[in-house]
Amino acid sequence: MSKAHPPELKKFMDKKLSLKLNGGRHVQGILRGFDPFMNLVVDDTIEMAPGGQMNTIGMVRKQYHHAGGS
Repeated sequence: MSKAHPPELKKFMDKKLSLKLNGGRHVQGILRGFDPFMNLVVDDTIEMAPGGQMNTIGMVRKQYHHAGGS
């Protein structure tokens, strides 16, 4: 069994990101933190809703779920 490697996200700390989430959701915000399990803390988050509407949702913690093969 291979050892999990921590995500290489340090270069994105305190930078604005655009994230596509499960369920087709799209958010933008500033990466403030993460852990080896790909849990993300994103600040100043805005959800980009269908039709061009933008909803401010503030700070969020998003758990990443990998749905891939081996």
